Amino acid sequence: MADNATHHYISSFFLVGIPGLQAFHRWIGIPVFLLFVLALLGNSVIIITIKLEPSLHQPMYFFLCMLAVNDMALASSTAPKMLGIFWLDAHRFDFSICLAQMYFIHTFCIMESALLVAMAFDRYVAICIPLRYTTILTTPVVIKMGLAGMTRAAFMVLPCPLLIKRLPYYTKYVINHAYCEHMAVVKLASANTLINRAYGISVALSVMVLDLGLIATSYIKILQAVFRLSSQNTRSKALGTCAAHVCTILVSYTPALFSFLTHRIGKKVPPSIHIILASLYLLVPPTVNPLVYGVKTKQIRDRVVNLFFQIRRFLKTKICKFQPKLVKNDY
Repeated sequence: MADNATHHYISSFFLVGIPGLQAFHRWIGIPVFLLFVLALLGNSVIIITIKLEPSLHQPMYFFLCMLAVNDMALASSTAPKMLGIFWLDAHRFDFSICLAQMYFIHTFCIMESALLVAMAFDRYVAICIPLRYTTILTTPVVIKMGLAGMTRAAFMVLPCPLLIKRLPYYTKYVINHAYCEHMAVVKLASANTLINRAYGISVALSVMVLDLGLIATSYIKILQAVFRLSSQNTRSKALGTCAAHVCTILVSYTPALFSFLTHRIGKKVPPSIHIILASLYLLVPPTVNPLVYGVKTKQIRDRVVNLFFQIRRFLKTKICKFQPKLVKNDY
């Protein structure tokens, strides 16, 4: 009762952005904006290409479509607020909205990991048991796998904001971060946060260990199957179908691993480096993934090029039709 009488719960947080680099916020906003635009544009092209090309209506590309939607959602839940801080000095963030952003960011990150596992399983079935590929990975099965990954992510992250809401926040309201990250918010509480910290670490470790373990198992089986093939050309083709997925795994997990290690081990690493790594972890994969699949996957690359030339021809035809009208009007 005494605490309630002498303290007031805070209603909003103040997000600093990148501590120590406030003077460069306007310049930092430029690459953030470019990454955001490229993520939206690249993933939109992937989704439209897969939708328009019947030959791409296969499990591998359905998973890629899900990944593209998830990447757009992840970038959209992070970049607009960052740009508000960097360009508009919009540092204030309502308590409930901050928790919502935190929930969606971590949910989309876990969903991304689940989709990478599903795509690894797709490659395993395609290479190790190709004759059963169409019977195992039917469209209903692909949809169920996507829904399972989404459900897992939603329920694993849900306790985080619920546990935070029970904590008292009296005096500390400044978050030294560019977005509402779980541990950054937990540290401001005026109470024991052991449960929150333990749950956050357990979720992060369980997701990384389980998902990376499943991906590693799939690729061990794939390599065993590939090296049993007699033809060098067949081996190269089989491994070539995995190249884009392997690049996506590296792009997704490498920044996450560095961000995790600098938070837990790198005590002497400046806070600005922590936050830059955490931001790259959220913005780089959504931008790079469509580029990787566009370059490494021949079917998507060819279809995108054809789509580009079709749009170019259409615009050229429209301009040619429009120009005679302008000439007539001049006379």
